[in-house]
Amino acid sequence: MPATVVITSADAKARAAHWCKIAPAGTVVTFRKPGRTIPQNDRMWAMLTDVAQQVEHNGRRWTPDQWKQLFMNACGHEVHFMPGLSGEPFPAGFRSSKLTKEQMGELIDFIDAWGTQQGVKWSDGVPA
Repeated sequence: MPATVVITSADAKARAAHWCKIAPAGTVVTFRKPGRTIPQNDRMWAMLTDVAQQVEHNGRRWTPDQWKQLFMNACGHEVHFMPGLSGEPFPAGFRSSKLTKEQMGELIDFIDAWGTQQGVKWSDGVPA
């Protein structure tokens, strides 16, 4: 039976250790850092929308999703652009939902710095 334990206390740590002790051979145990938060995700999309509405890149406007891929690539995350059926490129590859809290924070900081340098006027609730 699959199980997930979020390590938030000594009790949770002990529970995870117990499950490891009694797990049958061949059981796969994965440890990973916490994923990005919903507020981080909301903030990122608000910022990407501001950039998409205010900034041209290579002589054209890009969608918030395309900007996300550009920023993720600039931060060192693997992304791919594939040619669509119409010949226009579209982003395919690494998803921001797979980012850790730390990675998402770095991405947001990068978007903030880059956008501010480009003169983006941030929406309410987004850093200036």
